[in-house]
Amino acid sequence: MFKILVIDDDMAVQILLKRMLEKEGYEVIAVSNGKDGIEAAIASPPAMIICDWMMPGLTGIDVCRYIKNVPNLSTTFFILLTSLDSIADRVKGLDAGADDFITKPIEKNELRARVRAGLRLHQLSQDLQNQKKLLETELTEAADYVMSLLPPPMKSPLTIDFRFIPSRQLGGDCFDYYWLDSEYLAIYLLDTAGHGLRATLLAISVFNLLRSRALKGLNYYQPSEVLTALNETFPMNYQNDKYFTIWYGVYHLSQQKLVYASAGHPPAILVSDADNFPSVHRLRTPGMPIGMFSGAQYTDATCKIEKDSSLYIFSDGAYEITKSDGNIWGLDAFIQTLIDLSKNSNCQLEQVIKFLIHSNLQPSFEDDLSILKMQFN
Repeated sequence: MFKILVIDDDMAVQILLKRMLEKEGYEVIAVSNGKDGIEAAIASPPAMIICDWMMPGLTGIDVCRYIKNVPNLSTTFFILLTSLDSIADRVKGLDAGADDFITKPIEKNELRARVRAGLRLHQLSQDLQNQKKLLETELTEAADYVMSLLPPPMKSPLTIDFRFIPSRQLGGDCFDYYWLDSEYLAIYLLDTAGHGLRATLLAISVFNLLRSRALKGLNYYQPSEVLTALNETFPMNYQNDKYFTIWYGVYHLSQQKLVYASAGHPPAILVSDADNFPSVHRLRTPGMPIGMFSGAQYTDATCKIEKDSSLYIFSDGAYEITKSDGNIWGLDAFIQTLIDLSKNSNCQLEQVIKFLIHSNLQPSFEDDLSILKMQFN
């Protein structure tokens, strides 16, 4: 049974509306002023409010504005009862949040029709709200699942720390690192075009494929071969036109050698401290994003890792940050920040993230932000 709240300082109108609406099978509560009406609505939210426009104290416009700003009353259908019929008055009522009007004197058939129509819209709004809450719950569960897939930080024989900040509940970034054997560590970070569920599903598919080594006969120690296999496995025309960039590397522990390849991804940044003067190397190889073109070629590169070096692997959300002047912060500025922070021997990844948050003028990042830091002790 729908509940309807009547607010009118005229007792005769109260009685008339109450009788007419109860006869239609509705539960009706009637009060005589705006203050009591607001309190009644908050205490027991109605499906509909029929409120007189002209009342002493709080007017119908005042009540309407207040009700529409209360979250759990926002879907309540609000009808203003008025003898005013000018367009200017109705515009004023609509601007305050009113959903409909009933003109005095009240005509019984019109009242019934407008109430039925209003309650249908209220029910539709309630259904949409319930579906929205259900979807938000499912998205939260999906986001928790993605977070549960990420590897724990590594402390030995080298240190790996990371931060993952999706721009929405679900993002298109994903990364992983794991030992291929006791000597070789594989590490990668990928960034799917776009955001949301479709981008996340593609990222998880790649993640599961690589972690399980499901591509039989593939040499996972050779980054270029891995990227070639991914490119043939995930053509964008079969992935809702989604493609992704990726940086993939394999580190040989005893030889302190890194073999890597990239596919349209930002370079990994290797910061080495030689004679207290940081040197920077951009680790990147040519290659189109995965899935964009069949038959794309990928190449490997090799780098010797010096002791006490730091390797940063990240998505473009780490530096595509809009400044106050409207310009993008940019990769070069981001790299310079890494250099400046690396001068502090106790620099942690958290300091980098705090700097990025401070540099970002928006309450959240425009793009997914993922960053890993490998510290070679």
